[in-house]
Amino acid sequence: MIAQPTRRRLLAAACAAWPSLSWTQAAAAPDKFTVAGWSKPITEVMPLLVDEDKGFYRAQGLALEYLPGAGGGDAVRNLLSGQADVAFTDPGSLFAALDKGERLKAVYDIYPQNVFNVVSLRKSGIHKPSDLKGKKIGVYSLASGTRQALQVLLHQAGLTEADVTVVVTGLLNFAPLLQGQVDATAATDTGLAIGRRRGLGEVDVMEVGQFLDVSSDLFAVREDTYQRRKDVLRRFLRAYRDAAAWMMAEPAEAAQLAVKRAIDGSDPQLNLELIKLRNASSVSALTRDKGLGAMDLASLQKAADVYRQLGLVQRRLDLSQVVAGDLLPGR
Repeated sequence: MIAQPTRRRLLAAACAAWPSLSWTQAAAAPDKFTVAGWSKPITEVMPLLVDEDKGFYRAQGLALEYLPGAGGGDAVRNLLSGQADVAFTDPGSLFAALDKGERLKAVYDIYPQNVFNVVSLRKSGIHKPSDLKGKKIGVYSLASGTRQALQVLLHQAGLTEADVTVVVTGLLNFAPLLQGQVDATAATDTGLAIGRRRGLGEVDVMEVGQFLDVSSDLFAVREDTYQRRKDVLRRFLRAYRDAAAWMMAEPAEAAQLAVKRAIDGSDPQLNLELIKLRNASSVSALTRDKGLGAMDLASLQKAADVYRQLGLVQRRLDLSQVVAGDLLPGR
């Protein structure tokens, strides 16, 4: 739960965005700006879905579009193909693109907390990573952070994907678990919350953050976009920061708006639960000090090094050349 003084500060930050737009910007046609997402327009990405209601992006002279995807890898592909200006993606998908020689910049840490997990029914006897050997494990998609989180977890037990059977289950992947189609499933905290609401029952949860404490999602841009469109990127990040701060300060309002803006938003109480989880994952000691979006270079570098040890990337990645904090709006 976010303390009342903190909620007031967040709301003040969100409201402060409105007078920041100059008369020149207001008079000009808005700049089209497209975000490549890892998902369809679902409740947990509400800061990107409420501009018609709240106007955070319009206040910055932007016409925002959300391009759905099926995993962070999808978001990066849509970015690289030129269909989007920024990708909402996980660090693993970013590392994979960098490993292939793509020139990208990470410009904002969306969720500094690691929200990934691997879940099994308690009766299955799967309690620790080594118990996954020989099992069928569900992932959202082969291009998703859930798959990479699973690979990290397997590594802790000296296992690889060759020791398990990976099954693509889609976003709502707890039905296959309940139906016995998989023995365990890789998910996020919000996915687990939805599963529990739908009768998942007693489960064992292995949190990937206990083994690799790294951000779950970042905004990444192409190097050429970073160099040529800094003003537009700054305005987008300011608008997103303000929208995220609003959702933290007014979670009940966000939950109600999700009913009409999110494809999974029919239940306001479940919306509120998911929004509170995303609010919690959006803050860290670093963001409390430097503002929402602040990136932990040391943590990201450690994660990239682990991915190399896992064989998920082939060369050492120097994240100091990738992480760019100069566009962040600050506190």
